[in-house]
Amino acid sequence: MGLSERREEVGRQISREQQEQAEERRKLRRLQVMMNMVMSVISQDQELTVEEAAELVANTKRAALAMFPDKEFAYDILYKPRLQRLMAERFRMQ
Repeated sequence: MGLSERREEVGRQISREQQEQAEERRKLRRLQVMMNMVMSVISQDQELTVEEAAELVANTKRAALAMFPDKEFAYDILYKPRLQRLMAERFRMQ
């Protein structure tokens, strides 16, 4: 393999890495928007029942793990406490 071919290969690898990083950022932003929307609905929809809110939370976790399958621990330490606190405040739970 010549020098120019090697440079092209390195360029493709860098481009691939940049695309993967950009996709990761897009998925993370999508997750953040989804979490903000769910938290807004739970806190603001006065007709929402505790069962419906719990279903939203469960669906949120499923969606997050579909986007980031190996990040359940991260979800559990970042988002789960926020959602639990919001549910407790909204529905006067202990």
